[in-house]
Parts: sequence; structure tokens; C-alpha cells
Amino acid sequence: MEERIEITATREDSGMRMDLFLARHASITRSAASRLISEGLVDVEGSYPKPSLKVRAGMVIHVVMKKPQVSYLPVPQDIPLNILYEDAHIIVIDKPAGLVVHQGAGRTDHTLVNALIAHYPEIAGVGSKERPGIVHRLDKLTSGVMMVAKTADAYHTLSLAFKLHTHERIYRAICYGHMPQAKGCIRTLLNRHPKDRKRMSSKVTHGREAVTYWDEVKKWDGFSLLSLSLATGRTHQIRVHLADMGNPVVADPKYGGRKRVNNVKDPVIGSYIKGLNRQMLHAYKLGIKHPISGEWMEFVSNLPDDMKALIDLLDQKESGS
Repeated sequence: MEERIEITATREDSGMRMDLFLARHASITRSAASRLISEGLVDVEGSYPKPSLKVRAGMVIHVVMKKPQVSYLPVPQDIPLNILYEDAHIIVIDKPAGLVVHQGAGRTDHTLVNALIAHYPEIAGVGSKERPGIVHRLDKLTSGVMMVAKTADAYHTLSLAFKLHTHERIYRAICYGHMPQAKGCIRTLLNRHPKDRKRMSSKVTHGREAVTYWDEVKKWDGFSLLSLSLATGRTHQIRVHLADMGNPVVADPKYGGRKRVNNVKDPVIGSYIKGLNRQMLHAYKLGIKHPISGEWMEFVSNLPDDMKALIDLLDQKESGS
């Protein structure tokens, strides 16, 4: 849960560092204030400050304070899983769109974690109690390959691999329009949107570096199928990068993929897109060293039916059939 507060600096505050100012007026530690600033939860008149910014009298500071969430230990729930691979140390899952990975934001059950501990009770003691076995995640409405740790050794090794980006992740996305060229790189900062805290934005002056490489697989009139690889793993990274390039992922409810359908002239394609209940983004391939043997392994999830059906429709329109 989050609470947005507003603080106006007084003459006595003038010249004080931003992190010290927040610590004093929000009744938090200086390190906690620095974390809020680095996470983009503090804005000054629409821009993100640095901890060292000197406060001026009359300056209006908005802060999004995170309220502690009630934590629930997950319970086993018999939810079917599509297992691509498993051994004594790891499980590789083909996650369907719509399945939340772990509890949070009001969701306490019917998650991937609930399914995992039902099928693999031993995972309950691996890593976080609330997110056992989870070393990376996919958005609720994104489908595709996910890896889960079954043992503590695998958990620590995989967590480090994802943190250091020593793995390979390739996504497939159907987006609106065409990219500037067949291959390229999007390198920006990424942070919370200054006006909508539930969204992210790459059009910011302060944030964390985000790097996405694209490779055009196919294009049609008004649409493209892209292969995208991540050099960083920021929240909503692909969706934000494509949207801010003017090429939102088709049917993306948060980053413009819903509104753009109103410009689709073909009634059949437009009707199909309006009926989609998630963005056309799929985690297609994961390459990573096995956490115990060190062997390089690659796992692929075929495109789901909803994306294949849209591709078929676009092909039919292109061929005139």
C-alpha cells in the first residue's frame, strides 16, 4: 500500500539536503529517505531530485510513502503447471498469461507460488517465505519461460545470475507500427511516471539504466513482430520502451496498447484485438548456466494461441486472402 504526502519547505529548511529534509519531516531514517529518492518515489515540482539537492523555502515536495503490507504465508493450491524441465535443483515453467507469480498488491492466493508448494512442498523453505523458490518474475499478463529454484544452493546461485544479468532472456512482442530500423538498442533511464505512480516511464531525468535490444522478425501494415533481449531487468521495461518509442505492445492495458486499437482500420483485426485480455508479450527463451553443474541450458516456450491467432490474421490481411 502507498500513501502520497505533500511537504512544503519553510525558511528554516532552506539549504538542507533533500535526504535530511525528508528524514526530519517524514519521521524516517536518512537511509530510508535515500531509498525513497532512488526509487523515484520523491518528486519536486514534477522532477526527481538527488539526495544532495538543497531545499529552498517554498519548495513543494511530494513523497509516496510505502505502508507495510500484511504478509501471508502461501498455502498449497492445486493449480496445474506446464513444466518444461525439472531436475533435483530447478524447475522450468511455461507460465500462462493471467497467473500472478507471488502474493502482493492485495493478492494472497491463486498465484504461481501457491501452485509450486502444492506440487513441490520442499520449496516452501527455499529463499523467502512469502516467495519461495522465486528468482525472477514475469508480469501477470505476460506469458512464457520462468525458472524456479528447488534447493537453497540453486536459489542463491540463480538469484546472483539474474542480478548480474549473466543469463539470456529473449521475448516476442507484437507491437503497433514499425521500429526505426530492423535492429537496434533502446538505452534510457527508467523510473516511475511523475504523474501516475502505478506506471513507469523512460522519459525521466533520474532513474536506473534500462537497455533493450530489438530485432525485427516480421512486419505488416501497421504492426511488427519483434524479438527483444534484455541487458537489464527493470519493471515493465519492454512495455515502457516500446510505448515511449511510439510502438506500444498490442493490447497493453497500461501503456497505450488499448487506445491504439481505435486506429486499426481492418474490422476483423480490430475486433480481435479488442477481445484480447492481455498484452501481446511472451517470454520466448531463457538461457542460463545450471546453478549446480554450470552447464549452459536453453529453454523455449512456443508462442501462445492468442499471439499465433493474431499473426495468422495479419498474414491473411497481408496476402489479401
